[in-house]
Amino acid sequence: MADGEFLRQHSEDPELASHAIHDYRNGNWDAKTRAMLDYSSQLTRDPQSMTKADFEGLKEKGLTEDEILATVLITCVFAFMTRLADGLGVEPAEGRQEWVETWLQEPARDQEWLLNPKS
Repeated sequence: MADGEFLRQHSEDPELASHAIHDYRNGNWDAKTRAMLDYSSQLTRDPQSMTKADFEGLKEKGLTEDEILATVLITCVFAFMTRLADGLGVEPAEGRQEWVETWLQEPARDQEWLLNPKS
């Protein structure tokens, strides 16, 4: 949530950032970004399913090998840090959890896609 909120605060498109926080599949991404997000999601949820074809699919969408490597590294670091914090019982900074809950109860109401998700 903290990373998503950072994106929302520093983005020129807070609705798109909100999609990144809650369900990136609802966002209006360009094909290259969508492919990167799909790849990251698959790597996070089902890493053993990854194949060379997945890598090649990103290249076909226009990602360079450096961009693919960056995508994999960022995905891995994020997963590592989340598991590290969860494993150690690290709590959000004081006030951060309350702020997230307030945002989910207040500004989130303005996000039609969030309250009425498409099946």
